[in-house]
Amino acid sequence: MKTVFSFLKPYKLPAVVAFLLMLVELAVELLLPFFLGKMIDNGVMNGDLNNIIMWGSIMIGLAFFSFVSGIINSFYASHVSWGFAYDIRERLFRKIQEFSFANLNHHPTSHLMTLFTNDVRQIQNTIFMGLRIMMKAPLIALGGVIMAFVVNPRLAIIFLITVPLLLGFLLWVLKRASKMFNRVQKSIDKVNLVMQENLAGMRLIKAFFRRDYEEDRFTDANTNLRNNTRFTFRFIEASMPILLFVMNLSIIAILWFGNTQSIAGTTEVGDVVAILNYAMRVAMAISMFSFIIMALSRTKASAERISEVLVEEVDLLDSKDADINQLVTDAKVEFKNVSFQYPTSDGPVLSNLSFTVNPGEKLAIIGATGSGKSSLFQLIPRLYDVTDGEILIDDKPISSYKLETLRKSIGYVPQSPLLFSGPIIDNISWGKDDATKEEIYKAAKDAQIHDTIMELPNQYQTQIGQKGVNLSGGQKQRISIARALIRKPKILMLDDSTSALDLATESKLLAAIQDDLNTLFIITQKISTAMNADRILLIDEGQMLHIGTHEELLQYSELYQRIVESQFGKEYPHVH
Repeated sequence: MKTVFSFLKPYKLPAVVAFLLMLVELAVELLLPFFLGKMIDNGVMNGDLNNIIMWGSIMIGLAFFSFVSGIINSFYASHVSWGFAYDIRERLFRKIQEFSFANLNHHPTSHLMTLFTNDVRQIQNTIFMGLRIMMKAPLIALGGVIMAFVVNPRLAIIFLITVPLLLGFLLWVLKRASKMFNRVQKSIDKVNLVMQENLAGMRLIKAFFRRDYEEDRFTDANTNLRNNTRFTFRFIEASMPILLFVMNLSIIAILWFGNTQSIAGTTEVGDVVAILNYAMRVAMAISMFSFIIMALSRTKASAERISEVLVEEVDLLDSKDADINQLVTDAKVEFKNVSFQYPTSDGPVLSNLSFTVNPGEKLAIIGATGSGKSSLFQLIPRLYDVTDGEILIDDKPISSYKLETLRKSIGYVPQSPLLFSGPIIDNISWGKDDATKEEIYKAAKDAQIHDTIMELPNQYQTQIGQKGVNLSGGQKQRISIARALIRKPKILMLDDSTSALDLATESKLLAAIQDDLNTLFIITQKISTAMNADRILLIDEGQMLHIGTHEELLQYSELYQRIVESQFGKEYPHVH
């Protein structure tokens, strides 16, 4: 909570101004019943028109002053709440950009989207309403009781019985409601998750005709959200009749005792009217408490969820010994007894890997699904840190490089290419901020996508739909490769990134990029691709079985022989 609301510090002055203007409104609201009592006692009861006009004019003037204060208060309250929301979204975004993959595993995408939208908006609205009316409600209740004692202590003593009971009851409701709204926010996360997956996989859903199944998934999540929300709101709304019942009893008691004392001549009629007005204002203020409790409960739940992200420690940072001047030059990569285990996995996904890739060498990596190939790739740019062992680049531990330096030296094309909405030229130049058109065209030509782009109606300005929905798999892969090539990386890593390409296109691509690279890693399932590499690394269940040339693996590895046989048949030379 403190972490989130610390973002209000830059807005102290406008917040104080808004608060003071709110106090002006509060003061006017508390003074009006007092002046009304004076007007009744000194003017109406005595038939004195001058007193009526005087007190009436004072009340009208105060009401206008309060109106102007309210308008200015709204301006400053809006400034504070919108500025707070802007700052906290900025900080959230920067924090998430700092997260390692391990950090991101703790927070599903749907959860983070809810933070940026629903949770921040909830706190923003509460801050605005707090500076506008929410803080005024409890002060009216307190001020109304105090002013009632100023007017007539004997009648006001009724408040000493009812108000403490109501405050205790409200605190209990607030505590219960906070936990309930936390469940509501988690239900919103689930709805967002289902919606996100559904929209992203719409083509697959239609192809498999799984609309009914997806509708059931959404209905379950939506029903859970509805039930949690309905139960929470009913609980809070149920407190309202209790509050009003107690306050109405107070008003009846004031009328009863006030009438009795007025008849006995011990209390002025104006005092009874004034205290009755204060009772009505206290009742109205307390009637707002259910709304306030609801807002504060949701805000508390939202603030706690946001704080969890903001205070989470990033577990992958530059090493203290990292040299800002150290650059990747030859791109020699060495694994020394490397083991790796994901934070949430039960066992290691890579075990005791040791091999060296020399500068200019092309290494193909082959293995079954789940054998640890992609995990191996994620260790080289330090997307994860190794659990045991060491990775060296140019004979220096990768932790001795600044993360920015290390990653700018690497071109990484993931297994599932991700393109951003916008023109093709922006997607390619995303790999290098200051890329020239000549560099963009060169990268596209090397990736064998330039000719295809030039055939499109708007060529490089062709708009790409969300995640590249209007492109084929091969086109998306080649644009992703062009985006990596434009960086002119010392190390290029292709994670099965040519699977959608035909053999001719793939051969042209690999030939085009060979001259501009120091070291190439390529994960592939195609023997035709692997056999053109300098060496092949064969891994299975996270362990290195063999490393060598195509001919060497054919001779020594039964698993490799079976893979070759499955793709080329038994008639392939050296397959027995």
